[in-house]
Amino acid sequence: MFDKNLLITIGDQLKGKEQSVATAESVTSGLLQCAFSNIPDASNFFQGGITAYNVGQKCRHLLVEPLHAIANDSVSEKVARDLASNVCNLFTSNYGIGIVGYAATMPEKNINSLFAYYAIAFEGEIIHAGKITTEAKEGFPAQLYFTEELLREFLTCLKAIKIL
Repeated sequence: MFDKNLLITIGDQLKGKEQSVATAESVTSGLLQCAFSNIPDASNFFQGGITAYNVGQKCRHLLVEPLHAIANDSVSEKVARDLASNVCNLFTSNYGIGIVGYAATMPEKNINSLFAYYAIAFEGEIIHAGKITTEAKEGFPAQLYFTEELLREFLTCLKAIKIL
């Protein structure tokens, strides 16, 4: 299901730096956790993850600012940033990855294409954030695409950070 070489490279990078990662997911519904847990020796660097699907759980567990989250249906770069930075503390990890978005269209809310906002934190500070779009028209293919693209972005960040 996932790019095995990509996962192994991520695992090697984290193990080589003796660093860890945790995830806070919404739109990917645990697929990042599934991907990380399938890397050899994952327990040496994967601290765990949380899937917070509704605004209440995002606010309660990941300290997302509730007024902003409610006003934006919990889908914004700010919410992804909150997830990434706060999951570092929640799981005592070096890196935190947060992702929110839409894996289904919602014409009543003028959401006619699928997209996700993501953020990557290091030691609780955001080092990278962005938006992923897809041509997929429905749930699982979009979720899988968001997961793979975010893993590639994470690997780019891992390679860019030098350990002193």
